[in-house]
Amino acid sequence: MRIIALLLALCLFTACSDNKIIDGRVYETYGFLNEDEVKAPNVRYRLVAGNLVWSILLGETIIAPVYFIGFDLFEPVELADCDRYYAKECVK
Repeated sequence: MRIIALLLALCLFTACSDNKIIDGRVYETYGFLNEDEVKAPNVRYRLVAGNLVWSILLGETIIAPVYFIGFDLFEPVELADCDRYYAKECVK
């Protein structure tokens, strides 16, 4: 019974990542498998802890962890300060 209560509590605090529109352009979520194709150098991303938790909980399914970690682990937050963070690779 405690395990079910713990899983329900985790469900309340976890959320899926989401694409974000910044300055009229859609920035997509990315993971380790599509980082080269999707990640924008001028956008700051954050780790989605909920997707990491779900990939651990659903590890036996194999499909869920591949999706969450491979394609949906980081979500765009905001445009990065080019002068401060990504001076070499930032595109203004």
